Amino acid sequence: MNRRSLLMLLGIGTGSAAQAVARSRRPANAAPRPRGSLSPELPFRPVPTPLPLPGDGLAAAEQRRHYAQVSLVDRLVVPEGYRADLLAVWGDPLGTGTFGYNNDHLAFLALAPDEALLTVNFEYISARPWAEGLGEARGLALPLEPLRVALADRDGRVDATALKGRDPLLAMVRAVAAAALEDLGIGVAGLRRGAEGRWQRQPGRFDRRITGLSGLEDPAQLLRASGPAAAVFRAPQRLGHDDGLGDRIIGTFANCAGGTTPWGTVLSAEENVQNEVCEEVFADGSSPAPSRLPFRWDGRRLRGLGNPFGLAGNKYGWIVEVDPRRPRRPPVKHTALGRFRHEAVAVKAEAGQPLVVYSGCDRHGGHLYRYVSAGRIEDPGDSSNSALFTQGRLEVARFSPDGRGRWIPLLPGTRLDPQRPSHYRRWGLSQPTLVPHHDRSRPGAIALGSDAEVAEYRERFATLAALYPGEAEARLGAILIDAHLAANAAGATATARPEDTVIDPSTGDLLIAFTAGGGEEKEGRADPAIFSGPAGESSWPHGWVMRLSDASPESGSFGWRMVAVGGAPWEGGLGFANPDNLEVDRSGNVWIVTDRSSRPAPGDPFGNNSCWVLPKAGPARGQALCFATGPMECELTGPCFDDPQHTLFLAVQHPGEVNGTRAAKAGDSQRIPLVDRSGTPFTQERLVPQGSNWPSGVPGRPPRPGIVAIQRAAGGELLS
Repeated sequence: MNRRSLLMLLGIGTGSAAQAVARSRRPANAAPRPRGSLSPELPFRPVPTPLPLPGDGLAAAEQRRHYAQVSLVDRLVVPEGYRADLLAVWGDPLGTGTFGYNNDHLAFLALAPDEALLTVNFEYISARPWAEGLGEARGLALPLEPLRVALADRDGRVDATALKGRDPLLAMVRAVAAAALEDLGIGVAGLRRGAEGRWQRQPGRFDRRITGLSGLEDPAQLLRASGPAAAVFRAPQRLGHDDGLGDRIIGTFANCAGGTTPWGTVLSAEENVQNEVCEEVFADGSSPAPSRLPFRWDGRRLRGLGNPFGLAGNKYGWIVEVDPRRPRRPPVKHTALGRFRHEAVAVKAEAGQPLVVYSGCDRHGGHLYRYVSAGRIEDPGDSSNSALFTQGRLEVARFSPDGRGRWIPLLPGTRLDPQRPSHYRRWGLSQPTLVPHHDRSRPGAIALGSDAEVAEYRERFATLAALYPGEAEARLGAILIDAHLAANAAGATATARPEDTVIDPSTGDLLIAFTAGGGEEKEGRADPAIFSGPAGESSWPHGWVMRLSDASPESGSFGWRMVAVGGAPWEGGLGFANPDNLEVDRSGNVWIVTDRSSRPAPGDPFGNNSCWVLPKAGPARGQALCFATGPMECELTGPCFDDPQHTLFLAVQHPGEVNGTRAAKAGDSQRIPLVDRSGTPFTQERLVPQGSNWPSGVPGRPPRPGIVAIQRAAGGELLS
């Protein structure tokens, strides 16, 4: 991907070349000092990265010397002249509970000039650092080791629904599962800005915790369901499990990305629910019994948290709306927006137009979706617009290699057109097509391995109505509950893990972060006709950013183009890898945080997950500038700004995810192959700390996820 394409991402022309960004041989935890070529007009001095970048201001020989030895650090590194203040960490008091684990999406809502609310998602449990930190963070002494021993001869699994009420094993399972689910969900935290301009936690009447078990003990705390799937939840008869709650729901978990509405509510996306409850469903949209996914704890993995509480899997995997200013109002899961592994929510609300919501399904072979409301918006700031989430049309994207595409409605009358396996053979790939099981008395999918099997399937099932029984709202509800497989059957394009969607305010276009191409045997793979590497690679693990231009809410067509690609510069990338969350500031600069595996492949050059800025204007336009790098084995998530954009809020998620608590000086020496700007290969000696102690920095203390507020030390706009 070249500089011209990057400038297209920012919506600007490709004028004269940007001046170089300089670096010097300083430690990896300090920002670079200026060199002669450094322009004083750069918005900030980029944070060092462990691999050579085109804008580092070094000649090829200088790059080989400068990058010959690098040490990664277990801290959050921000540019020179900036400060990062810790706002909250796992275990801090919040409302009637505590600040949860693995904070993700953040949403800032101003209440007054110096008062605000920050809504926070708590996504999942990283088993090792969570277990090591429970005592310090939450003061809990759970029976983790006795439970591990008790489950050792059961392969670490047990179906808690089959245990008797007085069984001591059941008590241990429920204690561990409850503590984990209480650490997930959504939080609302009050903030106050002091005289010096820095935001701090200010507990108040809006503070709130919605957990994975909200409503279990107090029915008044149950979540609500709107839209067609509520009819499935209320059905008097069903093929699968009935939790007895009708259209009420216990809790929310797997809360990953999200979005905000112009009327001040927050949308929280339930993503990887398949780890905790059954994802597959029957033809009528009902869920298999919770026994299908047993509870698991083997000392390394904590899964099946819904099993001990009999949670119905079809009630998870939705978009949840929360009103931070109305703490007594139950959250609502809007089923018209579809059920899948939601990551990303972008809302387009224009007067006189339908409400439009874009979302992605974060899985290999997942899809990009658009929801168009049946009603229209009169005033974008009117809180009654929430009613527009209840009735509308869910559509899924089908991309064409020529840069065009169309939206396929997921309606009963939609004809089936699954992707043919032969499509992948031109790239030497074997890829079956996953569709709803042809035995409609069975839940889940079947893999069609040949074009002949696809043709036979289409002869048997002409439309989505043939796959999903029922009448009117209940039939549509069943389709929406099984949206991923229904989309496969309708012929949606298999994409490359769409992890965020954001509207560019200057153009109205949609920016989409596709985190990684390739695939997984059980899930599928991204279509290489759309998602190929810089040199045409059929599998590209480093990701892309796409710009999608929608004609109108009523139109079924769109245009698209790739505008940025992850990867090493010598392979055609911009220097970052695996773009995840996106944000666009009021000047049009694009902010990206990365989602790389905490277990990178041998020889991986990229280092810790990071935050990048793609400037829209000035001497650095056309470059990707590293703004921050995270602690060890973490992911930086949820970037958002306060109203004057003097503060960037970031979540530090799962520090120490792989190796847990770092002991003093624990580390690993690695040899990393790199390439300088002349194309000459060389080898870097890299010291990589093992585990984390963030944020304390004290060896032996467990890491704790948390939220930081980043500002210029002297105050003022973040980029100036």
